[in-house]
Amino acid sequence: MAKQKFYVVWQGVTPGIYHSWDECKVQTVGFENARYKSFSTEEEARKAFSENPWKHLSNGKKKPSIFSSTANIIKDSLSVDAACSGNPGKMEYRGVYVGNNAEVFRSPVLEDGTNNIGEFLALVHGLALLKQKKSEIPIYTDSINAIKWVEKKKCNTKLEHTECNDEIFDLIARAEKWLQENKYSTRILKWETEHWGEIPADFGRK
Repeated sequence: MAKQKFYVVWQGVTPGIYHSWDECKVQTVGFENARYKSFSTEEEARKAFSENPWKHLSNGKKKPSIFSSTANIIKDSLSVDAACSGNPGKMEYRGVYVGNNAEVFRSPVLEDGTNNIGEFLALVHGLALLKQKKSEIPIYTDSINAIKWVEKKKCNTKLEHTECNDEIFDLIARAEKWLQENKYSTRILKWETEHWGEIPADFGRK
């Protein structure tokens, strides 16, 4: 089971401590210069809430407000993410429209996968969907690995191919084939979790 996180909102609709990303998101997404961060324990969160947010947002050195603001997020965009219970474990991925948090696509739960694979498949799925729809909106991912794997057109996983995860490796092969055979103009953007909080497509299980 994923460990619960506690979210401190110093500046948002209603500042306070929240027990899930969904609760935190309501207070911060779309709120200009929102300041918030997740913590592993409620005790850490309460202590941080009583302190200067810049101590936690920028290692004690104040930065311009743009670094903790959601104002520079492109709302007309697609975000993608994955979740995996175990490593390997049950894996799934999805795409969410940033502007209204509406789920655009979601994979079935697949056996014996990894989070990195899920994020790669989510990114390729998003790219293929946007090309099919002739959409010019950008796509956000919080995974550096997924970006690199897409650039190289290769899922560089060390996961062993077994009978249990045959469906996942079939998806990997199809994704790599799509990358090799298609050109796309979609901008792939890195979601800055440290400054913006969890990506909208996050499953909220961290």
